[in-house]
Amino acid sequence: MAVQRAQSLLASAGMDGLQIHRFRLNKSAWLLLIPMPERSIDQARHCFAFEQDFIGNWRCIPLCVRRKLDLSGVKLRLNHWLALSQQQRQELVDWADDSKALDLLRDHLRLCTAAMAEGMVTDLPVAIAEPWQCSDQLPDLLLEAAQRRRIPLALDRWAGLSELERFALCKLARPGHDHHNLESAFSEVLG
Repeated sequence: MAVQRAQSLLASAGMDGLQIHRFRLNKSAWLLLIPMPERSIDQARHCFAFEQDFIGNWRCIPLCVRRKLDLSGVKLRLNHWLALSQQQRQELVDWADDSKALDLLRDHLRLCTAAMAEGMVTDLPVAIAEPWQCSDQLPDLLLEAAQRRRIPLALDRWAGLSELERFALCKLARPGHDHHNLESAFSEVLG
């Protein structure tokens, strides 16, 4: 009875399919263990709280879109982005990030920008083995940025971040970037 109740609760929470482990403690008591899925975010569509100033109006390119652009090898300038309609920008935020979708994204952006005054988007090398893609190596630049702010950052914590979270920290910490969101990003991503 308790197992069925637990399964029903999980199903109503959209978490059906999780294995429930049942252990008998004594004649009348059972222990139910339900492994919970790891915290996960939808990397393709997730916008961070520190991006709230422009979410919805999309006056800046959110990091989830910038990651997809890097993964698809496309340079989309802010002028391109702003020339797109609100609906087109939302579509790019919602665009999937699997390899087939990224190929389609590159072609879609070429078509959308071909007639723009800024000209068509340009190709960049597709991101491969970038620091944010390597969960087994903490980038020196990011470690230095964290240390300057007295924020503890160890390799195991870095490895536990999603690719989008690593991307955000690396992009915001790079030289020449306006770092006004970096502290908020550290706080949100590292907790």
